[in-house]
Amino acid sequence: METKNFEIVSSQSNIEWTGRKVTGAHNGTIAITKGSLTLSNGNLTGGKFTIDTTSINILDITDPATNAQFAGHLASDDFFSSEKFPEAFLEITNVDAKSATVYYITGNLTIKDITEPVSFEASLNASGDALTAGGKIVIDRTKYNMRFRSGNFFKDLGDTLIYNEFDLNVSITAKAVPAFA
Repeated sequence: METKNFEIVSSQSNIEWTGRKVTGAHNGTIAITKGSLTLSNGNLTGGKFTIDTTSINILDITDPATNAQFAGHLASDDFFSSEKFPEAFLEITNVDAKSATVYYITGNLTIKDITEPVSFEASLNASGDALTAGGKIVIDRTKYNMRFRSGNFFKDLGDTLIYNEFDLNVSITAKAVPAFA
C-alpha cells in the first residue's frame, strides 16, 4: 500500500464564499493558509486545512468605504470574530469514493472554536506529484454562533433577513511531500 502526502500550496488554493439575503447576495474569497491531503493507493483517505478568517475579501462591493465597512462587520463578533478566532479548520474524518475522481467527504469544521460535522462531494485529480481538488460545502452559520439577522432568532426582519446557509467553494492545489528514505 502506497501512502502519499500532499501539502497544500496556499498561493494556489482558496475558498470562494457566497452569502445570501432576501434582497440579493454577496461573495468574496478567503485564504487557505496551510494543510495536507493523504492518498493511499491513489485514493483520498484524509486531510485537514487551515482557513485564515482575517483574510475575508468581498468581491461584489466596489465602493472602498462600503467594502471596508462590510469586511469589518464580517470580522466582528456578529460573524467570524476574526480577532479572537483568526483561524478556522476543516479535518476530514471519512471518505467514500464515488468514482476514481469523485469522493463523498465527511469532516469536522471548526469556526469560532465551535466544531460541527459537515459532508460534501468533492472532485480530486492527482497526477504524479501534483493534486487539485475542489468541492462545495454548504454551512449553516447559526451553528457557529453567527445569528445576525437570522430568521431563526429574530422576528419581523422583512427584507433585512440574511439566510442561515452560506456556500464555500473550495479549490485546492497541492504538491507531494517527498518521502523520507
